[in-house]
Amino acid sequence: MESAGTLFGAFYGELVPYPWHDPEHDAYQLFHQRSLAMGWLDRLWGMNDAGWEHPAGASGTGLVSWFQVEAGTVAGDRPLPVRPFLACAGDAVARTGRADLTAVQLLLPVQGIDPATRPAYASVPSLMAVEWFGERDPGARTPVTVALSSGSRELHVVEERLAGLKQDVFVHRSSSSPHGTALPDGIPAPPFDDTFWDGPARHHALLRGELAEWSCDAVGWLGEVVADCAALGGLRVPLLVSVVRDRDRDRDRDH
Repeated sequence: MESAGTLFGAFYGELVPYPWHDPEHDAYQLFHQRSLAMGWLDRLWGMNDAGWEHPAGASGTGLVSWFQVEAGTVAGDRPLPVRPFLACAGDAVARTGRADLTAVQLLLPVQGIDPATRPAYASVPSLMAVEWFGERDPGARTPVTVALSSGSRELHVVEERLAGLKQDVFVHRSSSSPHGTALPDGIPAPPFDDTFWDGPARHHALLRGELAEWSCDAVGWLGEVVADCAALGGLRVPLLVSVVRDRDRDRDRDH
C-alpha cells in the first residue's frame, strides 16, 4: 500500500472506563481490530500507533486517546479517509468507557492529495455525502471553534474555499487570524513536537460556527472537506485541524 502520509487523531475530554474493561485491550489493539473488522486495514490505512496516555508523558492536557496511521493513496474521486478513521477511533474509545469529548484534533496529510486527479463532479468528494446529515434533530446543531494551523503556508485560501461551498454541515459565522507560533487560547497543544509535522505553527485561521452534530462522523466529514479545500488552494504540507465544542455558546443558545 502506497502512503499518502501520516493521519493522526486525538480526543480530548473525559473518559470513565467501564468496570469490566480489560486493560490488556489497549487503544492499539482495539483500533486495529475495529479497522480489520470493517475491512479498512491495509486498504485505507496501515496501522502505526495508538494510546490512552500522552505520548510525551504530559499531564493535565485533557487527552483521552490518540491514534496514528499511514493513510493509503487517495483515489481521485474519494476523500482522505478521515470519517472512517475517526469512526474506528470513536468505536475503540466507546468499547473502553463512557467518553465526554470536548475537542478532536487532526493532523491531515494534505500533501497526499493530488487535486489534478479530481474529476469535475468530485473536486471536493465529501460534498456528495451532505444529504446524510439532512435527516437529523435540528437541536443537534453544536457551536464549535475550528482552528486551522500550518507551519509554512498562509490559510486564508482554505477559509475562502470552505466558505464558498454549498453545504450546511458546518455553518461558518465568524473568523479571525491569530498571529504567532502559539495556538490560540482554548485550542489544545498537539501531543507531538514540531519535528513530527511542518511545525511550529506559524499561520492560523480561527473559524467559529455550528456543526450539524457533535459526532466523530460530522468532525470527520469536516476534516475531509478542509483537507480538499487546502489541497485545491495549493497547500502541499500537513495541516493541523482542531475542532473544539463551544459549550459556553451552547448554553447561551439554550437560554
